[in-house]
Amino acid sequence: MIDLSGLVSVVPAARGMFADLDREVADWPGTELALLDPAGVTCPPGTTVPPDGPTVHPTLTSALTALGATSRPRSVGLSLAPVVGAAREARTLVTENCVRWGLPELVEPGCIAITEMVNNAVAHARTGMSLRLAPRVDALHVAVRDQSHRQPSFTGLAPPTSTGGRGMLLIDTVARRWGSTDVPAGKVVWCVLYAEDEAAFLG
Repeated sequence: MIDLSGLVSVVPAARGMFADLDREVADWPGTELALLDPAGVTCPPGTTVPPDGPTVHPTLTSALTALGATSRPRSVGLSLAPVVGAAREARTLVTENCVRWGLPELVEPGCIAITEMVNNAVAHARTGMSLRLAPRVDALHVAVRDQSHRQPSFTGLAPPTSTGGRGMLLIDTVARRWGSTDVPAGKVVWCVLYAEDEAAFLG
């Protein structure tokens, strides 16, 4: 939640910042964003800033209610050790929950993405990791957090003679968006998969 109750006014050019922030937050599994703006300095309560941005709420109660009353299913998580077999457990989590959330078309791309993320953490970070999955309408958000600050690299197609370097290429192939974010105790590698992308590929 962003508390704007101390603001007197917002210049029009700054309003787009909230939409940018909302899009950034939307890539993180299980995360929602709301603006608390009792004085209506951004725009009238109940509207968004701009139309594709977060909803503006006039009271703390309405903002908390909106954040807690989302109709989307809650995210699920799993902690894994950096061992052989970790990716298999991660694929089971993806498969079971994609089916449960009504996203069966995302089982295969979700398993591809999570396998590469987990295998990268096992091979390079060599630390414990935590997985987080969350559905959003027709999309699946996937994130893996480990305790290494070493960022994954992606330089495009790997040479045919290379024995590795294809992990991020596979993620880039199946995901509409992906990235790696540095956090105080390591990093989070994340991606967003869309059912319509998979349907278009198969169709």
